[in-house]
Amino acid sequence: MKKGITLMDGAVGTSLWAMAEERGIAKVPVWRYNVEHPELIEQLTKEYVDAGAEILLANTFGANGPMVRRSSSYDPAEVIASGVRAAKNALKGSGRKLALSIGPLSTMLEPFGDTTEEEAAEIFRVMLDAGMKEGPDLILVQTFIDLAMMEVAAREAMRYGVPVFCCMTFEKKGRTMFGNSVEDVIETLEPLGISGIGLNCSLGPDLAVPVMREFVGKTSLPLVFKPNAGKPILAPDGTTSTAFSVDEFVADIAPALEFVDYIGGCCGSDPSYIRALKARIDAG
Repeated sequence: MKKGITLMDGAVGTSLWAMAEERGIAKVPVWRYNVEHPELIEQLTKEYVDAGAEILLANTFGANGPMVRRSSSYDPAEVIASGVRAAKNALKGSGRKLALSIGPLSTMLEPFGDTTEEEAAEIFRVMLDAGMKEGPDLILVQTFIDLAMMEVAAREAMRYGVPVFCCMTFEKKGRTMFGNSVEDVIETLEPLGISGIGLNCSLGPDLAVPVMREFVGKTSLPLVFKPNAGKPILAPDGTTSTAFSVDEFVADIAPALEFVDYIGGCCGSDPSYIRALKARIDAG
């Protein structure tokens, strides 16, 4: 096992929806909970701290201006700021680090869509300005399928003088939905001066580990890995489960402990997954 692996948290969105359902709170875009139910964000953050996570994500992933304005009357900057503040409240005295989470836009860049690079940069800048005023420790730009859009977001993130990690989402053949290879991602993002690079979301650990392994030896950057635990599966009795149990997730992700520097979970994972992953890391 590689020494000095940093444990990250698991899913934010799916975990918040599960918590909301338990409390009879409506399932809405999770960024709304920053304003309407900040106690959910605080509790989830504390649970990940208790599970052993050393880097926690703010609930800011999809709170970009167009998305927030499309389905609410909220100020996008306040949604972002509220999410960071709630997480920071939960982290007081813990010594853990907080990452501002930046996700892709729902539109596509030209020539595939109507959004220009300048328009996208401005949307990301508003998110980043609002979040960084609250003092997070680093920025995670994640779940991008389009390398061109990732480059726009990463360039904006690099303006703030904190570490920036970039994670693309890959298909099982090792390319993004836009056809970007691991080599393409490294060649584009490494020169920007980012602090970490890797993969999150889309795949479960069984299919994601081989893709993540493709980064080894091709970059000097620390490697970041947050695969899914699987999309929720609805049973006939109305209950839900994830494609990977805690034990299956940890067993399948274990080979990555030989070469990654940062590790955690994405969709479907919750604090129980991170607690089990910590136990596996501690066992050596």
